Amino acid sequence: MRSATAGAGAPGPAFLGHPAGLATLFFTEMWERLSFYGMRALLVLFLVDGVAHGGLGLDDRTASAIYGLYVGATYIAALPGGWIADRLIGSQRAVLAGGALITCGHVLLWLSPTSSLFFTGLFLIVLGTGLLKPNASALVAQLYPQGGAARDAGFTIYYVGINIGATLGPLIAGFVAQRYGWPYGFLTAALGMAAGLLQFLWWRPLLGSAGARPAQAEPGLAGRLLLPGAALLASMVGLLIASGLLRVAAVQLQVLATSGILIVAVGYFAYLLFGAGLDRRARARILALLVLFTASTLFWAGDEQAGSSLNLFAARYTDLHWLGLTLPASAFQSLNPIYIVAFGPLFGMLWVGLARRGMDPSTPVKFMLGLLGIAAGFLVMAAAARLVAAGHQVGIGWLAATYLLHTWGELALSPVGMSATTRLVPDRYVGQGLGLWFVSLSLGNLLASRIAGNFDPAHREAMPGEFMHLVWFGTLCAAGLALSLPLMRRWMQPAR
Repeated sequence: MRSATAGAGAPGPAFLGHPAGLATLFFTEMWERLSFYGMRALLVLFLVDGVAHGGLGLDDRTASAIYGLYVGATYIAALPGGWIADRLIGSQRAVLAGGALITCGHVLLWLSPTSSLFFTGLFLIVLGTGLLKPNASALVAQLYPQGGAARDAGFTIYYVGINIGATLGPLIAGFVAQRYGWPYGFLTAALGMAAGLLQFLWWRPLLGSAGARPAQAEPGLAGRLLLPGAALLASMVGLLIASGLLRVAAVQLQVLATSGILIVAVGYFAYLLFGAGLDRRARARILALLVLFTASTLFWAGDEQAGSSLNLFAARYTDLHWLGLTLPASAFQSLNPIYIVAFGPLFGMLWVGLARRGMDPSTPVKFMLGLLGIAAGFLVMAAAARLVAAGHQVGIGWLAATYLLHTWGELALSPVGMSATTRLVPDRYVGQGLGLWFVSLSLGNLLASRIAGNFDPAHREAMPGEFMHLVWFGTLCAAGLALSLPLMRRWMQPAR
């Protein structure tokens, strides 16, 4: 081990040839993702399980609405979470506060004798994730003030930590919940985040001054009013959750949240197009970004069936016996990160190889491939659903193939979309542009939960048709994007 110093990071033994602080963030994010994905894999299954078995006994539509609200809220919360760190408390304190809130939230899930306490726990996890997730990534960037290839390599290592946690979380939480009950599955998530928090506290000195202070030392009047206002708002929301209104109005709240986020997105695009003082070329690129934003939202509306309708399909209609084991239904949630680790480098090499031959597909074409991957995956599910409608259980290979096709679609669209966003927005709007990208994920999750709520377990014969609707959904979205290619080529110049 050698000594390494990287800008704001403190000197210390290197971590895989990188600043020592990267190890702190690698394991913090690994444990946080283990916690997040472990609980997420159980959420819908717990909500629909009967009260006699320890669940809440909700119908599929309400459970899917709650799932969509929860996951969508974690993406939206990243926007104020990043602002709070930048203007008020710094990234390091934001990660600490976020980890503490997440841990407390998971403890409430473990101790959830009532639905109101359970939803209060979800609320705390949303707040904590909004603080921790964006600011852990920001700390990685701050370890490399020189930028360049070193920062890219650091983020690659960090991304591995994310996917290790995302792989292990559903497996550990699923097997524990299957053997000992739902509360202990949620307890594994609490212990995972607690481990990440303690690790961050112990190795925090390796971060040095990176993110120790807010970028803007004097937040001004708005900043001074933010914390009391946020505390008041959080208290009011907490009281509504504790009263049980969230359970009663989950579907209506889902509709309101979807509409509200859509209005915000449309309003921001309108501002960029008409109120930001951009020239004609820059406005054309914003129009291209609007098309990609729409395609991204529609992609995630299909892909995020993983935690809802596909999760319920695994639990109800799939033979979970494999190699002498009885798999928990949540174990399928580990397939996506496994596939990403396995195929992500291959996709990277594919794009580089095609570019060398002058054959690299444009960004809209890659988005089309992503949407077609969604359609192909649901075509597999439509075939599996026909067997279910005939009264059979299906093997695990059907879901494994579906997740593989969806992951290939994700690898064609998601990393490319983030890169395209940074190229299409003016330099002074890059941070906000990436925030807008996360809005597409949030909106997609809410739409996904509305789609999942239409699956009726009492009418298996309708299931093949419902999956075929998703096949046509993905295919028609890809076709619409294909029709826009001439305009997109013109709008995206010189950004490809």
